[in-house]
Amino acid sequence: MATVDGSSSANSKRWLPLEANPDVMSQFLWGLGLPKTEAECYDVYGLDEELLQLVPKPVLAVLLTYPYNKEREAERIQQDNVMKEANRKVYFMKQTVGNACGTIALLHGVGNMTSNIKLSEGSFLDRFFKATASMDPFQRAVFLENDREMEVAHSVAATAGDTEAPDWVDEHYICFTCVDGELFELDGEKSGPISHGPTSPGSLLQDAAKVIAGIIQQNPHSLNFNVMAISKKAED
Repeated sequence: MATVDGSSSANSKRWLPLEANPDVMSQFLWGLGLPKTEAECYDVYGLDEELLQLVPKPVLAVLLTYPYNKEREAERIQQDNVMKEANRKVYFMKQTVGNACGTIALLHGVGNMTSNIKLSEGSFLDRFFKATASMDPFQRAVFLENDREMEVAHSVAATAGDTEAPDWVDEHYICFTCVDGELFELDGEKSGPISHGPTSPGSLLQDAAKVIAGIIQQNPHSLNFNVMAISKKAED
């Protein structure tokens, strides 16, 4: 059975978990080649429309950290059993490295927004997405697992938060993105992207919030939820 850190094997490589902190996430992405002038991570303080309106627009991706439990594991298995072939334009990768779900959520976000942003030429992200463009989700996972540069960058980001990075966590990161007018949930623990129906760049945050609200309802007594948005920087 897959565990909360995204590893199905006791012998899998394990990284330190990333803190759900928009400053840490932004610095991490900027260091990898997403220019500061292009996008930044922001907290989403609530799912009510008034609070969603406070998030800078346009939103390019939504990240959710949630408690990984038996109910979500059962849902994952059920979704895998009924999953249809996903839109081939969706950039998706599996997770084989323990505690790498935060980094993979960010890669899912950036990998599906490359038409809206410009990565620094020759940067890690630029090279990573070019190298993995024609790979399948498992090949991308292996590529990431063997990438020492990303492992070091992840380690630096994991130790940059406000709290000491633990060896084990009970939370998991996933990403929501809009591709060809469709809302996709991207989770490296699953076999592929999960479609949640139509959306648009302008309604991505609101539509993702509805799905997230449903996930929260399944865990009514847990406080371990965090929502962040990756938003494009406004032009001066």
